[in-house]
Amino acid sequence: MAEPPGLSAAERRLWHAFPTGTMVRLGEDRPSGPHPDRIVRAEVIAQLLLGGCETRNGFVAAVRLRGAYIVGRLDVTGGTVEHELRLEHCRLLEAPKFANAHTRQLRLSDCWMPGFDGGGLRADGYLSLSGSTVEGSVRLPRAQLLGGFRMNGTTVTATAEEQWAVFSGAMVVEVGMFARNAVVTGGMRLVGARLNGGLFMQGATLTNPGRIALDGQNMVVEDSAEFSGGFASHGTIRLRSARINGILSFSKGVLDSTDPDRLALHASHMYADELILWPERRIQGRVSLSYSTINLIMDDPSIWPDQLYLNGLTYSTLRGGEFKDRLRWVNRDRMFHLQPYEQLAAWYHGIGHDDLARKVQLAKLRARRKTLNPVGRAWNVLLDWTVGFGYRPWLAFMWFAILLAVGTTVFSIDHPHPIKERVEQPHFHALVYSLDLLIPIDTFGQQSAFDPGGWSRWVAYSLVAVGWVLATALIAGVTRVLRPN
Repeated sequence: MAEPPGLSAAERRLWHAFPTGTMVRLGEDRPSGPHPDRIVRAEVIAQLLLGGCETRNGFVAAVRLRGAYIVGRLDVTGGTVEHELRLEHCRLLEAPKFANAHTRQLRLSDCWMPGFDGGGLRADGYLSLSGSTVEGSVRLPRAQLLGGFRMNGTTVTATAEEQWAVFSGAMVVEVGMFARNAVVTGGMRLVGARLNGGLFMQGATLTNPGRIALDGQNMVVEDSAEFSGGFASHGTIRLRSARINGILSFSKGVLDSTDPDRLALHASHMYADELILWPERRIQGRVSLSYSTINLIMDDPSIWPDQLYLNGLTYSTLRGGEFKDRLRWVNRDRMFHLQPYEQLAAWYHGIGHDDLARKVQLAKLRARRKTLNPVGRAWNVLLDWTVGFGYRPWLAFMWFAILLAVGTTVFSIDHPHPIKERVEQPHFHALVYSLDLLIPIDTFGQQSAFDPGGWSRWVAYSLVAVGWVLATALIAGVTRVLRPN
C-alpha cells in the first residue's frame, strides 16, 4: 500500500519500518514537550495496527516506537489487531482505547499516559504497562489476557477521589499478574478476577486512606498471591469470598487501614491453602477471617491487631505462638462466639494435646460469663470455682477437704449436745459429724443424733448449705447438664 500523504518525518519512518517490525527510535527518553521531530499521530499507529500497510514475507510486522510524542487518541475499539504494539519511553496525550479489541502482544513500557481503556480486551499475548506513569485510571473489565499482565514498577494515580486507579471485573489472566514495586494511588479493583498464574505484588504500595486499597472479592488465584517482600497497603485489603489455591502471603509487608475502626484485612468467607500473616510490623486496623477455610495459618502474636473476627474460621494447622498466645488470639473478638474456642480445642485435641483442649474449653466458658445476666453470671462463677465447669472436678474435692477440716476443728472445740436417749446415742466423732453435714444424705447418723448450739450452730448450717451447693455443682459440671452446647 502506498504511503498516505501528509505524514511527518517521524511518521514516515514508522510507516516504512512497520513491515519488518524494526524499532523506530525518536529518542531515548520520554519527551516532555511536542518536539517536531518526535510527534507521531495516534491515528497513524492505529491505521498500521489495523492493517493499513502491507506486510512483508519473511518478517513479523509490528509497531515498535521509542521516545515519541503521540498526539490524539490511539483507538482500536472493537478491532482485530494482528500485529504487536511496543511503545517505549513515549508520551501519550490521550488515554489509549483498546475496548473490545482482539490483539496480540501490547507493551507500553516506561511511557506516560492519562489512562488506559481495555474493557473487554482480548490479548493473545501479554499486556505490559511496566515502568509507565498513568495519571488516570487503568480500566480492564472483562479483559482476557492470555499472555499475562505486567505492571512492574508502574505508577497509577487516580485523578478523582471516587475513581479507581485500576478498575477491572471478571478479568481473566492466564499466565499471571505481576505488579512488583508498583505504586497505586486510588485503589485497585480485581473483583471476580481469575488469575491462573498467580498474583505477585512484592514491594508494591497501594494507597487509598479510609477506603479500599485492593478489592479482590470473589477473586480466584491459582498458585500464589504474594503481598510480601516490602508490600504496603494504606487502606483496606478486601478478599471476601476469594479463593487462593496456593499461598496467600503477607510476609514482611505492611497492613495499615489508616483508621483503627476500619478493617485492614477483610478476608471472610475465603479459602486458602496457606495463609502467612506475618507482616513487617503490627497490623493497624481490624482483621476478619470469619467463615473462612484455611488449611495452614502461620502468624505471630506480635503482629495481631487489637480486634480479630474469627467466628466460623476453620483450619487444619496453626503455626506460631504458644498456647497462651492462642487463647489471647481467640479472645480478641469483642463479640463472644463459641465456635473459635471449639475450633481451637478441636485442633489441640487432633494433635494429641487433650489437656490443652480442656483448658480451651474452660477459657470458653469463662469468656461466656460476660454475656450472661447477673444470676447466670453468679452460677457461672460458682461452677468455675467449685468444679471448673466439670473440667476440673478435683476442685470440688479440694473444697470438700478444706470444709471438712474446718468442721472437724470447730466441733472438736464445741461439741454439739445429744438429742437422743443415751441407749440410742452413738459415740460423737467430730470428723464423722462434719461428713454427715457436708454430704446431703444423713449417712452416718451423726447429724440426727447431735444438735450444735451457740456459734457452732451457724457453722453447721453453713456446712449443710455448702454441701448441697458442692454436690449440685459437681453433678452439673461433670455431667454438663447446665453447660451450653
